[in-house]
Amino acid sequence: MSLGLYLVGGVAAGLGVMLVVLSLLSRRPPALGLTDGRLTPCPGTPNCVTSEAGAIDAVGPLDFQGPADAAWDRARAAITALGGRIVADQGDYLRAVFTSPVLRFADDLELRLDRQGRVIHVRSAARVGHWDLGVNRRRVLALKSRFRGCPGTNR
Repeated sequence: MSLGLYLVGGVAAGLGVMLVVLSLLSRRPPALGLTDGRLTPCPGTPNCVTSEAGAIDAVGPLDFQGPADAAWDRARAAITALGGRIVADQGDYLRAVFTSPVLRFADDLELRLDRQGRVIHVRSAARVGHWDLGVNRRRVLALKSRFRGCPGTNR
């Protein structure tokens, strides 16, 4: 066998091991939740988006008309329809986990209901790595689209 094949095989094996390790690391949930009544700020890496301060690539909140509780129910339904698993639902705070199909990478989605502002703030972040290929941004955009498609929203 040629040296080139050994080199390619070694690189592929190393990459495979690295992906498995990252997948295992992503299974440990981070310390999330509300900080001073707001969602945890993003860490300054492009694998996190939020409608509150602190994201490199900010996204807007989900806005709604009508009863806040009905909007909150629609947000829950949109999360589960997109494949998320709700792991914390505490009053006006919700956290869900999305898991990638192949390597089982876990991402966290958080929502905070702002009843007075008539919006639901959102944060979505990968647990590991630096860049997520835009997965969390697309997830939030899909959530917004699904949420808007429900009755009682204004945008």
